Amino acid sequence: MISSERNFLAYLDEMRVITILLPLSYHQDLSATFSISDGFQTQPLKILEKRRIENNNKYVCQLSDEICFGKLYWIMDDHGGKTDLQIGAVIRTDLFDEKFYYDGNDLGVKCRDSCTQFKLWAPTATQVKIKLRPPQGSYAEIVKMKREDNGVWSAAVHCDLEYHHYTFLVLVNQIWQEAVDPYATAVSVNGEHGVIIKPEKTARSKIPLPELESPVDAIIYEAHIRDFTVHPNSGVKHKGLYLGAGEFDTKRKEGDLTGLSYLKDLGITHIEFLPFHDFAGVDELEPQKEYNWGYNPVHFNAPDGSYATDPADPYSRITELKQLIDHIHHAGLKVIMDVVYNHVYKRENSPFEKIVPGYYFRHNEFGMPSNGTGVGNDIASEKRMVRKFILDSIRFWLEEYHVDGFRFDLMGILDVETMSEIRNMCDRLAKGILLLGEGWNLNTPLPLENKAIIQNQSQLPSIAQFNDKFRDTIKGSTFNLFDKGYAFGNEHYHEAAAELIAGSVGVFKKENKLFNEPSQTVNYVECHDNHTMWDKLLACHRSEDESIRMKYHLLATALVVVSQGVPFLHSGQEFFRTKQGEGNSYRSPNSINQLDWNRKSQYIKNVQYLKGLIEIRKKLSCFRLRTAEEIRLSMKQNPLHAPLISFEYQNNNGEYREVILVINPRKNEEIISLPEGAWVVLADHNETGISLSRGMSGGKIKIQPISLNIFAKK
Repeated sequence: MISSERNFLAYLDEMRVITILLPLSYHQDLSATFSISDGFQTQPLKILEKRRIENNNKYVCQLSDEICFGKLYWIMDDHGGKTDLQIGAVIRTDLFDEKFYYDGNDLGVKCRDSCTQFKLWAPTATQVKIKLRPPQGSYAEIVKMKREDNGVWSAAVHCDLEYHHYTFLVLVNQIWQEAVDPYATAVSVNGEHGVIIKPEKTARSKIPLPELESPVDAIIYEAHIRDFTVHPNSGVKHKGLYLGAGEFDTKRKEGDLTGLSYLKDLGITHIEFLPFHDFAGVDELEPQKEYNWGYNPVHFNAPDGSYATDPADPYSRITELKQLIDHIHHAGLKVIMDVVYNHVYKRENSPFEKIVPGYYFRHNEFGMPSNGTGVGNDIASEKRMVRKFILDSIRFWLEEYHVDGFRFDLMGILDVETMSEIRNMCDRLAKGILLLGEGWNLNTPLPLENKAIIQNQSQLPSIAQFNDKFRDTIKGSTFNLFDKGYAFGNEHYHEAAAELIAGSVGVFKKENKLFNEPSQTVNYVECHDNHTMWDKLLACHRSEDESIRMKYHLLATALVVVSQGVPFLHSGQEFFRTKQGEGNSYRSPNSINQLDWNRKSQYIKNVQYLKGLIEIRKKLSCFRLRTAEEIRLSMKQNPLHAPLISFEYQNNNGEYREVILVINPRKNEEIISLPEGAWVVLADHNETGISLSRGMSGGKIKIQPISLNIFAKK
């Protein structure tokens, strides 16, 4: 509770600077001296500055020595008034960061048969206790913690506390707060409490998979765990759950493949799941009543219970998520985890804010929480213990769950040094870990040169970034539903499209360069955000016949697969996924968000076309060149009239040595000249695939409207 003896306010704003605010009415503004006391010793404060701020007089005072954090101090004036010294802006200083940095790997709880050890970083707290609740029973036991070096509090309970629920009670600025352990790896229903478990009970061997040699070898397929299987005709037993997403040999009632087996057959390499760390927005006891994408993070190191068969069992969500990942690995595919380290659901309710108020979140020049994320808070990744938490969390998911990569939501909120350290740590722990993120330049107080954004890609050479220029050039502006891109027939995007297909590395004009290497660009035209491409086409090509819209859609999707860089597909994109016109479905019902497996059958020809194109990309290295230098040496543009685009490639593997790509976004048939010789057609307006190739001779040939064509010579 707040002290009733408080006559004015005092804040520690730097290690040796205290700010005092006195109401103008207090003793007719006659206070002249201040002192500080810890209950044993009293020292005078030196007044450095006095000025009026609104209805207060502000005094800036200097301490002769630094205070001892963890102790309660009182500030007194010459009228006998007093107030407790509150922790102010000092926690956002570099000196505070240096003084209390803790490099141990033992934060959280460790449970053994005879002892359970707790550790919490809470440098500004004056008291910390553990609140223990047995798995069955309504009473709680309180255990006091002891302050150690670097602001860490610890306690050991000499008994087996498996299944006990626990929270921390933290006293800061004379206010008690109850908070869940930020390092909790298991939580109760809806994340109300941390739960003590024994991780060794869920341990399993890592399934060996071929190393990802280069990010450009990946073909990413983004899916939401519930969306993936919840459709009535998915053929999945555990619909909408971890277990369901990992089921093999699932089929529609008509007999064709769905789910994981379908993805393996399609040929993708990585499944990127929308966030599955614990999030707000869905009642875990009644998950079908609500829906959420998962970008409301609450607990970063525990899986969400809405995808578990028994959210009340703390082990259920853990073992079932691990089973899902193992099943994906058994299928020869890899898992990318969508992580949301840029913000929390609600700052005031976050364990971060309750345990160390004001530290974990970025603040503007007025001392107010910044809001580059648009949700009311930005994580201050540049702070050493915030960066450590993110690194510890990434390491946890790599080592404990065996994920194969991370997609960083709103990566532009995070700083370059944090992302670089993540990259370095991942490289030490495993080979081929894929890192990608949204490098948007957001309005957060971090200096521009420190932001993990596309403009700073040269500082992040081994981290891929979503290429919004590719998206908006090929498809048309995401934020203007009626804007048409190159693949939708807009000839004005012709020159930009050629540069993007060549990897966005400035092959033709240096000023068009977005990235230094093709491995840095994630090429996409659709993702979970905004309208699906099919819904956009229904808006901007409303008067066109469906067959024309299908061709535009197929061309845009095909360009993702054949462009230099990392291809990224939204689940269901290959069968014209629709959300019935909803442009922001983050909490829309299953009827809007579910992957409609019946559409896969309805548009199976489109699916087979994409499958063949993926096969071509995998077989022909010329469509996944490793470096910008390789692109310049192996890929040249053929001089066709706009808006046609054609490239000639030197292919250095397999039976085909010379490859030509021709793109026609127009609704007219075009005549081009193919060099003399014996060619095979790997892709045209109708079909694709190495095994479907047919022979033809060079010379004048017809290129069908709205089509992508690949010709190869042995």
